[in-house]
Amino acid sequence: MEILRVLKERRSIRKYQKKEVSKNIIEDIIDCARFAPTAINIQPWEFIVITDEEMRKKIANITDYGKFIKDAPVCVVVFCKETKYYLEDGCAATTYILLAAKSYGLGSCWVAGDKKNYAEKIRELLQVPQGYKLISLISIGYPDEEPKVKKRSLKEVLHWERW
Repeated sequence: MEILRVLKERRSIRKYQKKEVSKNIIEDIIDCARFAPTAINIQPWEFIVITDEEMRKKIANITDYGKFIKDAPVCVVVFCKETKYYLEDGCAATTYILLAAKSYGLGSCWVAGDKKNYAEKIRELLQVPQGYKLISLISIGYPDEEPKVKKRSLKEVLHWERW
């Protein structure tokens, strides 16, 4: 899929078909994420792929707005080593995952991590070492919905030279 089309058509998907996503596709999506921009090339990210249904249910139950994670065939959990720009780097990697998933015809949804009260519970559940911060939980699967979301027009958001 052409990159500009991917950028303009990607939407958050919260309903998924009961269809497995191949390991090769997931590995390629994560491979794309490691090419995300990173301050001083630190690359603080680590990616945990969860395909086990029971573990996805546990994760979903811990979250507040991510209950649909249990229904997605894949959940990618992004952690970053706590460095000065961990949040920016982790968000860039998360965005690359969302876009790569769309390019494969998959749906995805970014569930917040860093500022959530459940971040520590997720870290402990997944046995992530101290010193790493939860950035995001990303559900991935073949979409079972086509959300129509109205985006603000370019004219509304674009400013030249000053506000």
